Amino acid sequence: MEDVLAGVLATAVASGTIIALAALGEVLAERTGVLNLGLEGIMAMGAVSAIIAVNVFSTTAFGGLVTSAIVGLLMGAMFAVATVIFKANQVLCGLALTFFGTGLAGRLGAPYAGQPAQARFQRVPIPLLSDLPILGRGLFNHNVLVYFAFLLLPIIVTFLLYRTRHGLSVRAVGENPSAADASGIGVAGLRFLYTSVGAGLSAMAGAYLTLAFIPSWAEGVTGGRGWIAIALVIFAGWRPIPIVLGALLFGAVTSLGFVAQLRDWGIPAAFLSMMPYLSTLLLMLIPFMTKRRGERRLGTAPDALGLPYFREEG
Repeated sequence: MEDVLAGVLATAVASGTIIALAALGEVLAERTGVLNLGLEGIMAMGAVSAIIAVNVFSTTAFGGLVTSAIVGLLMGAMFAVATVIFKANQVLCGLALTFFGTGLAGRLGAPYAGQPAQARFQRVPIPLLSDLPILGRGLFNHNVLVYFAFLLLPIIVTFLLYRTRHGLSVRAVGENPSAADASGIGVAGLRFLYTSVGAGLSAMAGAYLTLAFIPSWAEGVTGGRGWIAIALVIFAGWRPIPIVLGALLFGAVTSLGFVAQLRDWGIPAAFLSMMPYLSTLLLMLIPFMTKRRGERRLGTAPDALGLPYFREEG
């Protein structure tokens, strides 16, 4: 029983890492007022670029990760040019980016379908802590990307947004770009920067899929996780720490589905497959069910989210 619990916890953390990386990247973009619905396409391109880097160019796993991050940055910059510079509709551009990214990734990755990654991230057990019963194997026996997504990155994002003057500027751009612009804050610059950085983190989530979690390439490998990450940002109220906890919850539901299939609990496989997405849908309803009419709940969306900023209209 102890092995089962440890396995469930380990799989929950590993699966949640994908969502945590993408969602933390998305929250950076959305805090500046940019809604990027293209995460699914960005993650797919990150996944395929990582597998091509390690299988064709024989780079290390870190080399594949860096390659995917660069691809994500470029895709984020392309999206930012359209939405921040040319003021195009963010929803339409995000959907276009999703179709573009998934389609191109499928085409580029076709020759590598089913091939195992030639380099992958190995587990790095934390001394002493990894020897703890259940918790040791479940929490402290993972690769460096897991530790980065669940420990280091949330701290960095939280500190940046809520403990620095720069973070105050970022939030001001998302809440009231006209006032931010009037006070000398570069609205377009901040939006461009964090849209690109957020896309880079999303691409790294894709790289984690093909270099650690699976590790191989198959078309559709992201499995809708980009949409889950966007939904998680809403559920968590645009706050980094709840995002990480929500990602862990999503991972736990996914892990239970795996266990149910392995131990033959008699639950239809189709239902088990949809459990993580159904739970996400239910979680999204919670903020709206608990909000009273006319009340601005803690952690609500930035006021300027999804809206282009026209300086002459400020």
